[in-house]
Formats: sequence, structure tokens, C-alpha cells
Amino acid sequence: MKEIGLALAAGFIVGAVFAIFRLPIPAPPALAGIAGIVGIYLGFKFIAWVAPMVASVFN
Repeated sequence: MKEIGLALAAGFIVGAVFAIFRLPIPAPPALAGIAGIVGIYLGFKFIAWVAPMVASVFN
């Protein structure tokens, strides 16, 4: 839970700094960004789930 809070705080601070300096936000459009993050997470979890099965086949 601490990691989530720190990540949220860091994101908030970076977003505020970009807004203060009137820079474009360093992220893709909202839905595409969320879809990309979800895809990365699901890909990571998929490999973590499949890797032991593949390893057991080759052992």
C-alpha cells in the first residue's frame, strides 16, 4: 500500500510541475494510457503464470 501512495504522490508532483511550466503532459491520451498500463500488467502476470509450466515441460 505504501508503494501505491508513493507512486500517486510522485505522479501528482510531476503533473503539478508540468502544469506550472505549461508543458504538455508526458502521457498518452487517458484511455490509451490506461489500456497500455493494463496491457503491461497483464503481460507481466501472464509470463509469471506460464513460465513455471514451460519450465516444468523442459525439466
